[in-house]
Amino acid sequence: MKAAVLQKFGAPLSIQTLPDPVLGTGEVIVDVAAAGVAGYTARIFSGSRNYVLELPIVPGPGGIGRVRATGPDATKLKPGDWVFCDSTIRSRDDAVNPDTILQGWTARSAAGLPLHRFYHDGSYAERMLVPTENATPIGEIDAADAGRWCALSSLLVPYGGLLSGELRAGETLVVSGATGGFGSAGVAVALAMGAGRVVATGRNVRALDDLVRRFGARVRSAPMTGVEADDRRTIGERAGGPVDLVLDLLPREASAVQVHAALLAVRPGGRVVLMGGVRSDLALNYNWLMHNDVTVRGKWMYPRDAVPRMIRLVREGLVDLAQFELSEFGLDDANRAIAHADATAGPLRLTVIRPDRKGEGDGR
Repeated sequence: MKAAVLQKFGAPLSIQTLPDPVLGTGEVIVDVAAAGVAGYTARIFSGSRNYVLELPIVPGPGGIGRVRATGPDATKLKPGDWVFCDSTIRSRDDAVNPDTILQGWTARSAAGLPLHRFYHDGSYAERMLVPTENATPIGEIDAADAGRWCALSSLLVPYGGLLSGELRAGETLVVSGATGGFGSAGVAVALAMGAGRVVATGRNVRALDDLVRRFGARVRSAPMTGVEADDRRTIGERAGGPVDLVLDLLPREASAVQVHAALLAVRPGGRVVLMGGVRSDLALNYNWLMHNDVTVRGKWMYPRDAVPRMIRLVREGLVDLAQFELSEFGLDDANRAIAHADATAGPLRLTVIRPDRKGEGDGR
């Protein structure tokens, strides 16, 4: 099979011919039709993000494809089924505290390296091997639409946060970092779940206005200045009432000031879910937190049952994949896809590698 290989950090991907994956018990082989390229991919491959990643590797965190073969434990999946390949793989020998990796992307810690070494290669290839439970059927689709279904990876992350925060229909939600890939997807998911109002925060006024244009009056734009008191006041004004839940999806470059602006705007009894990449310490006033009965929790990724639930939201028309601006590249043009994703990263943008297409890379 043909695959894109990262030989060393800082080097471009090389297109190689590798042996096909070999099927075992508890596994599925998938013919990859489309694999998403995150806007920060170039920084992972340069080594600047310091991901736990053993090289060489076929990278790529999940994607869309068709089942090629199943192991003896599969009772419903069959060859030809369209599936979403979930990159979040959990060890099977500890139900309470499993080690977790993102296939083809990172092992979260050294404890997950055995899992990373076994399910090593990702989706930037014509075929990939995934655990049976990580191949979720999406139903029949037109092959031409496979790239657009890669949006599931962007949608599932904020969906996991909103499930964790127990978003209820009619509530007011603040999405911190709404102009990023995950934040903008979070706005779409929150509306699908019945949020009464979504306050979208960010520094890019034009991008915020575009979210309002796309999704309508239930979304309120809240441009941030970096001055905590001013930003908190803006959030309160745009919320027009109590803030029930904050979903923080701020990037690594953001500061604790930006986190505080939204967090401290939450009502007594409200909830805050932290899912972003902020690297600053977060100082919270003990007295304020206790007396206001505020719940603050971190959340990484999403529960396994979130995948079929998100697929249903798409199938029922509550989440419209057409909202995503799609650019597609053939596998031979994987490096150009990575550069494109880096240059165009932003709200509701989707860059995809199509291993099922030969010699195509026009970026459209």
